[in-house]
Amino acid sequence: MDLLAFVPQFGGFLYTVASFVVALSVIVAVHEYGHYIVGRWSGIHAEVFSLGFGPVLWSRMDKRGTRWQVAALPFGGYVKFLGDADAASGKDAAAMEAAAADPEALRRTMHGAPLWARAATVAAGPVFNFAMSAIIFTAVALSQGTMREPLTIGELAPLPAIENGLQQGDELVSAGGVAVPNYLDSAAWEAFRDAIPQEQPLEYVVRRDGAETTVSGPYLYPPYVRGVVPRSAASDAGLQQEDVIVAVDGAPLVSFDQLKQLVEAADGKVLVLDVWRGGETVEMALAPRRTDEAQPDGSFATRWRIGIVGGLAFTPATEPAGFGESLAAGSYQVWAVIETSLSGVKHMISGAISTCNLSGPIGIAETSGAMASQGAESFIRFIAVLSTAVGLLNLFPVPALDGGHLMFYAYEAVAGRPPSDRAVRVLMSLGIAIVLSLMVFALGNDLFC
Repeated sequence: MDLLAFVPQFGGFLYTVASFVVALSVIVAVHEYGHYIVGRWSGIHAEVFSLGFGPVLWSRMDKRGTRWQVAALPFGGYVKFLGDADAASGKDAAAMEAAAADPEALRRTMHGAPLWARAATVAAGPVFNFAMSAIIFTAVALSQGTMREPLTIGELAPLPAIENGLQQGDELVSAGGVAVPNYLDSAAWEAFRDAIPQEQPLEYVVRRDGAETTVSGPYLYPPYVRGVVPRSAASDAGLQQEDVIVAVDGAPLVSFDQLKQLVEAADGKVLVLDVWRGGETVEMALAPRRTDEAQPDGSFATRWRIGIVGGLAFTPATEPAGFGESLAAGSYQVWAVIETSLSGVKHMISGAISTCNLSGPIGIAETSGAMASQGAESFIRFIAVLSTAVGLLNLFPVPALDGGHLMFYAYEAVAGRPPSDRAVRVLMSLGIAIVLSLMVFALGNDLFC
């Protein structure tokens, strides 16, 4: 066995695992801290705050009597409140019986606290996940700014040697004889994009130093790789950011749309790509895969895709964004993730899209590593998306999840009494079985889809 050849693969595996552990640990810590801090504010005593499960690697007791610990298995965490029998907040009958004689002690337990305190404590975990995601998305929007209007050239993409008279700071007036509309007007921009002749070099009219001038440059949407989708055909084939696909099966390309049409026409057959990378051309072979894509109306469409993201031949110049505008954008992104996730679940249940869209721990770990390898911003955005997904999952009305506890509390609010201990135990066992079955199913997707 060639051990030296194995080192890069092993290093990549460690990088993937480390990225996954970091992402999950941040999300779990925020989720559990939400439970802890709202429980504390509500008068419920937390006995243990654990990041991870299994053998304890480190712990300390704080002045409030809460033990903070890090455990060996970094795949979750929990807060054990006074009166809880386990990490799933099952009732400790002996502890509750001992506390029953003292109203103050009973009030400090999870199961003896008022209904509003228990509900707020349970709901706080998912709410903190959503809040963290909104903060991250808002921060990204603030750092990126808003695109200048009229559309102005920022950084030019590295493309194969062609005549390129475009310069940073140029304001686009027209491209291929078609007037450039407001970039944020999606309908007008799509019509503009369809009207541009697919030729290279392309004639541009730009405003430079206050005067209009005509220059030649690359096609506005070249077959340039701005991003690679994790666990896609492109990722498996080795395509990278800033690659330029110059030909498919020997047919030269001018535009990203031409590439898209050839991929869809291939109907899953293997394509041979000529890829320009850093001044050299390499050949790659890959087969497009069927992909379920979310549509603006909430539905899904199945298309043949190789898994790359295209874009303009340049990065648009930006200007500072206002906090209110960025906050609105960040909040909208959280809602968009929730809406898309719920729509995806509905379509998987109905059979409209493949259940292979459900990823398990292996798929999430691979995506974590891929996003981390694309840079800090991509990784942090991925954490925000995953945090929203975790918060949403925990709100599903399944016993053992936060949503299941809230379901019990809703019953108590309506019936005037909590469900019986026996009913709760049976439903919790059923909920745990459902969660474990879902995890096994998702793991099977990771291995066989």
